[in-house]
Amino acid sequence: MILRKGSKGNEVKILQEFLDIQADGIFGSGTERAVKKWQSDNGLTVDGIVGPATWNAMGIATTDNSELTYTTESGLQIKRFYLDKDEYFTGSNPEYLFIHHTAGWHNPYKTIKNWNNDTRGSVATEFVIGGQSIKGDDDRYDGKVLQALPPGGWGWHLGTGRSHMHKHSVGIEVNNFGWVDNGRTWANVRADRMQVTTLPQSFRGHTDWHKYSNDQIESLRKLILFIAERDSIDVREGLPKWIREKGAAAFEYSQDAINGKVKGLLNHTNVRTDKSDMFPQQELMDMLVSL
Repeated sequence: MILRKGSKGNEVKILQEFLDIQADGIFGSGTERAVKKWQSDNGLTVDGIVGPATWNAMGIATTDNSELTYTTESGLQIKRFYLDKDEYFTGSNPEYLFIHHTAGWHNPYKTIKNWNNDTRGSVATEFVIGGQSIKGDDDRYDGKVLQALPPGGWGWHLGTGRSHMHKHSVGIEVNNFGWVDNGRTWANVRADRMQVTTLPQSFRGHTDWHKYSNDQIESLRKLILFIAERDSIDVREGLPKWIREKGAAAFEYSQDAINGKVKGLLNHTNVRTDKSDMFPQQELMDMLVSL
C-alpha cells in the first residue's frame, strides 16, 4: 500500500503511531512533514510518500494481519502488529505464561519495531501492553495491547537457556521503565512524581519504581484470562498462588520454576536472579490474586 497526503484509514493511523504523532488516520500536512523528516533521518528519498522502500525501512508490517483488531469476550481490544516472519519461530504448545516489563519507553509499536530491527535474533514476546510516558506528557498508548506474534509463535524472551520453556511459553511485555533512583531511571530520564511508586520493602535493590498504571493492570488482567482460556494454562498456579502464601516474596527466584516444575503464570524474576521485571507493586499483586 502507498500512502501520501490525502490518504485516510487504519494504515495511516499505524504510520502516525509509529512516527509518534497524533494518530487520527488522516494523512495531512503534519504527517507529511513527519514522514519527510523520518526519510531524511534514515537516508531515504525525501518525498513524503510512504511506499515499499519506506515501509520496509520502518519495519512496519503492512499485511492484512497488521490491520486487524479483535475483541476478546471481556471487551479487551487486541491489535495485530506482527513481526516479520524471520523474526520468530512457530510450533509452540504453551504450558507457561510469563509476564515482563520492557525497562523502556511507553510506545508498544516502537517496542515491536525495535525487536524487528535488532541484531539479537528472534527476541520477542507475543503481546506488548503500552503505557504512560514516564515524563507524564503522553498517555495515548496506556493500556493498549498489541500482538507481535501469531498464536503458536515464540521468541527468546527468558534468557535462561531452557529451550523447552522458551518454546512452550507465552510472554507478555508491559511498557515500563522499572526502578527509579533519586528521581531518575537507568537511562537518566527524570520521572514525573505521579509516575513513581515506593515499595514497603526493597526489591532487587530498589525501593522506588515506575508505576504500572491502572489501565495497564486492567489490560494485563483481561489478557492473562484470554490466554488462559485460549491455551488451557492454569494462571492461578505459580505467581498468584505464591503471592497468597508469601506476598511480595513471591516475585523472587524459584528453583522449581527454573526447572520447569511449575506450569502456570510466572514472572521473569522467578527464573532469573539478574532481572527485575515485573516488580511487586501492590495493585499488580491484588490483580494477580483475584484471577
